[in-house]
Amino acid sequence: MIELNTVTFDYSSGDEVLSGVSLKVEKGGLLGLAGANGSGKSTLLALMAGLYAPTKGSLEVAGRVSPGHEGGIRQVCRLVMQDADLQILGATVEEDLLLGRERGEAAVAEARAMADRLNLLKYWDRPVHTLSWGTKRKLCLAAALLDRPCVLLLDEPFSGLDYPGVREMRALIRANREAGLTQVVSSHDLDSFIDLVDGLAVLDDGALALNGPAETVLDRVAEHSVRAPGSWTACRTIVPWDEGAR
Repeated sequence: MIELNTVTFDYSSGDEVLSGVSLKVEKGGLLGLAGANGSGKSTLLALMAGLYAPTKGSLEVAGRVSPGHEGGIRQVCRLVMQDADLQILGATVEEDLLLGRERGEAAVAEARAMADRLNLLKYWDRPVHTLSWGTKRKLCLAAALLDRPCVLLLDEPFSGLDYPGVREMRALIRANREAGLTQVVSSHDLDSFIDLVDGLAVLDDGALALNGPAETVLDRVAEHSVRAPGSWTACRTIVPWDEGAR
């Protein structure tokens, strides 16, 4: 579903952000993407979303290859950015979810159903600037899912969330996986999602430092400025973040 072949990316300033990154995500898989701030995680997600094209190398998303077919990638892939305020365009929840869609009965019903699924229906007429950080993040996710993408990219989805918010985000990621959606989730904090992933890729200064099943990678993440989950540090096992709440 997603395959990167020695992808390198330079900004117009000439600064190299990513260097020779190769990795693969199977259809329906969930890849965890970790790394310290500035390691290149957000840029890599933007490339996967078709917002940028590689300077060198190539990537393929659902059969669409970049460089050359970024528009096709954008049709099948949705990126939910870390800062929700950069992504919300509507003045209310209703307006944001229906932006760019025909406002017929079917579209409104579908948007309301998605809002209900993500516990946003009670905010339907609420101005978006009054919403909490976590609720804004869910609004961005709802808008992305309404487009029925093949691939969903989540950039630091747990950042700034409280305990109930993290549990809810985890449940949504699980539900997407059960529905067969291919996902890439980035974070610098592994505790909140490491038990959900099929594999873990670690970036360090733009290079792919580690990649593989979590159990084969976690012993070395600290070498690349990433903190291992508490359960792994304590007893070399992966324990679900919300196990104590079940």
